[in-house]
Amino acid sequence: MRRMLFRGTGVALVTPFNRDGSVDEQKLRELVEHQISNGTEAILPAGTTGESATLSHPEHEHVMEVVLDQANKRVPVIVGAGSNSTSEAISLTAHARAIGADGVLSVAPYYNKPTQEGFYRHYAAIADAVDIPIIVYNVPGRTGANIAAETTIRLAEEIPNVYAVKEASGNVPQMMEILRGRPDDFAVYSGDDQFAFTLVALGGDGVISVVANEVPRSFSDMVRYALAGDLENARKLHFRLLPLMNANFIESNPIPVKSAMAMMGMIEEVYRLPLVPPMEQTRTKLRKILTELELIQVAVK
Repeated sequence: MRRMLFRGTGVALVTPFNRDGSVDEQKLRELVEHQISNGTEAILPAGTTGESATLSHPEHEHVMEVVLDQANKRVPVIVGAGSNSTSEAISLTAHARAIGADGVLSVAPYYNKPTQEGFYRHYAAIADAVDIPIIVYNVPGRTGANIAAETTIRLAEEIPNVYAVKEASGNVPQMMEILRGRPDDFAVYSGDDQFAFTLVALGGDGVISVVANEVPRSFSDMVRYALAGDLENARKLHFRLLPLMNANFIESNPIPVKSAMAMMGMIEEVYRLPLVPPMEQTRTKLRKILTELELIQVAVK
């Protein structure tokens, strides 16, 4: 019987950088504290939102270690450990287990576009090599290929340490097929903030969130209301936060969320190429939304 890694909101944590482009360890620790003190149920560093694609292997491992050290077992830490190379994914997953991670988020192999059997064997090989809970991450808009509902259910039924799926396909019928066919001990998390309310209302277990970087308290409250069946209060918070959820994807994630966090004084606004700062119209829209949510104040002229 699988145990649930978390139920509620897990934050896909940004990686803060110093002005010279190095990882800002102090800010990273502060972000972990901010998440825990504001009720986030799990922290997921070194994923897409954490700019893992431009972290070197030593940096990737360092980010994992810092977050685990700062969290200090207060909430589950589930680290990004995916790759389009199965052997590399196994190596990252083995490191995650060695340093005490509670689980790994393992993105579907990107660029090489496996068949459904290829997806299955990729995760089976990781699970066979490393005994750690695995969350499958399906994000076809990034990877170029979709893990079908049938494959997700097969993984859930046949591989005990595949614990959950982060569904970021944007395909609600596919999500419903997974919810309908999954084993009772297999968790389904939304990988899109704007679908978190819908997925939980359909019986899902929570979300792995971008917007929780900016509004951890109110967004995790929304998810908790929905999980408790208080759909009225959940719906109110969902619609209040929806403009920010959408604005976070005006440009490629994590460009807008890091820009917003910089406006809020949480981090320096530093990206690694090929990511660049947002266009001015994106900043204007973010600033307006943050002001309306009372997360920043408009400067008095």
